[in-house]
Amino acid sequence: MPTLLLVRHGRSTANTEGLLAGRTPGVALDERGAAQAAALPGRLAALPLSEVVSSPLQRCQETIQPLLDARPGLTARTDDRIGECDYGDWTGRKLAELKDEPLMEVVQAHPSAAAFPGGESMRTMQTRAAEAVREWNARVERDHGADAVYLMCSHGDIIKSLVAEALGLHLDLFQRISVEPCSVTAIRYTRLRPFLVRLGDTGDFAALAPREDTPSDEAPVGGGAGAP
Repeated sequence: MPTLLLVRHGRSTANTEGLLAGRTPGVALDERGAAQAAALPGRLAALPLSEVVSSPLQRCQETIQPLLDARPGLTARTDDRIGECDYGDWTGRKLAELKDEPLMEVVQAHPSAAAFPGGESMRTMQTRAAEAVREWNARVERDHGADAVYLMCSHGDIIKSLVAEALGLHLDLFQRISVEPCSVTAIRYTRLRPFLVRLGDTGDFAALAPREDTPSDEAPVGGGAGAP
């Protein structure tokens, strides 16, 4: 079966403003995010991509545009199932404010029980995304062969949940996974099991450098803004 490249969108204006963007329309890449997107074609130059699939949200569409410009033969297909989690009433709120919500403790420690008010549950998010991947795996293999490589551009929580699913991890453990903006995660699917061959690869190690601020012991909902 094919190899899937999961690309998280580049850093967005909501990331830098500390907002939980969710499905808010019109959230664009910031200056750094645009530079990350511009570098993506070079990072993937050695790979023969057979398909590009994207979340419908603007920040994902902007992330893949330089790649499409560099490869005129590729066209992007949109799949709502790999769109951002529906955070419901939390959408657009400051992450700093959400820390005091009782639900945040559930999101952190027991996400399989978390359902956002007016939105969807994290279980539903993972299920729809995993179903999309299974369908695209079958489609890509049928149209391009078992050794094909294809790309999905999506969001932090979606990618983390897909990594957990591929590794056979319970959803309650997915907050232990971290994917930076514009990082590339690669999963090679086979008949018996998936293999995680890259996780959150940004091409550098800036995110591991010591920071002036003390890293939080909480996982950033939505994925966070990445290295400063």
